[in-house]
Amino acid sequence: MAARTRDAAATKAAIMAAARAQFGQNGFERTTIRSVAKAAGVDPALVMHYFVNKDNLFREVSRLDISPPDLSGVAPEDVADVMLPLFVEVWGPEGPFLPLLRAAASSQAAADALLDVFARQVAPALAAVAIDRPMERAALIGSQLLGIAVGRYIIGIPPLVAMDDQTLARWLKPVLTHYLTDPAP
Repeated sequence: MAARTRDAAATKAAIMAAARAQFGQNGFERTTIRSVAKAAGVDPALVMHYFVNKDNLFREVSRLDISPPDLSGVAPEDVADVMLPLFVEVWGPEGPFLPLLRAAASSQAAADALLDVFARQVAPALAAVAIDRPMERAALIGSQLLGIAVGRYIIGIPPLVAMDDQTLARWLKPVLTHYLTDPAP
């Protein structure tokens, strides 16, 4: 009988994929090491071997980079056209940020991970096209998009869920343009 070979990288990747799905569906509090192990098809001890505990597992699956596009040459009125496809990709049902968003309400680690991505990647990209007060303007856009993500993908507000991405972009375009270019109050 041939010995089974183990692929540690594939096993760890399977655990992380299962954990992202579990955290996304159940949030941080209701996700367990056992539920992740079962979804990944491994023994719970193996999850503990790779990640030590649930907090470390969550921290590992929460390390995300989204690589926003360089907006420095984009006209403010076109920022929505450039950013919204990225928004749909990362926040949508298959996106890597939905588990973080679900968990952020009950986990400071999740909220911190979201804030880190925003502060490190999203805000600087948006700041490049703001007419002034770049961090405030970026925060307003970030909160607008977070609200849309919660309404569309977590709460499931029917008109937002039914709306195709192009229609959503048309509705959001003037709002994002306003935040970037209108005089501050």
